[in-house]
Amino acid sequence: QVQLVESGGGLAQPGGSLRLSCAASGSILTIYTMGWYRQGPGKQRELVAGITSGGRTNYADSVKGRFTIARDNAKNTVYLQMNSLKSEDTAVYYCNVAGRTLPTGAFDSWGQGTQVTVSS
Repeated sequence: QVQLVESGGGLAQPGGSLRLSCAASGSILTIYTMGWYRQGPGKQRELVAGITSGGRTNYADSVKGRFTIARDNAKNTVYLQMNSLKSEDTAVYYCNVAGRTLPTGAFDSWGQGTQVTVSS
């Protein structure tokens, strides 16, 4: 079983910054992809950013140039640096990690979610 623990959400003013972290633990053999999703009020969950084991990244158009995803493979941790925050970034942010464990094989786990509120 793989557990994900998120941290770093909170309240920020428009134009401000926040940094989210998500640490994975358990009998992890390898991690393939790590990503961040968000779900705003009355909206469907959407991909914000993803990063592969090789470091390739992809971003939603709405966050390109403002958000940066990074991972620390030694710590099984993924980060999301959010700059120039806008009110429309307000949402619950979830991390997602996929890989393989010992001995059961493939896993695809979600974090518990962390609230990000952008408001003056």
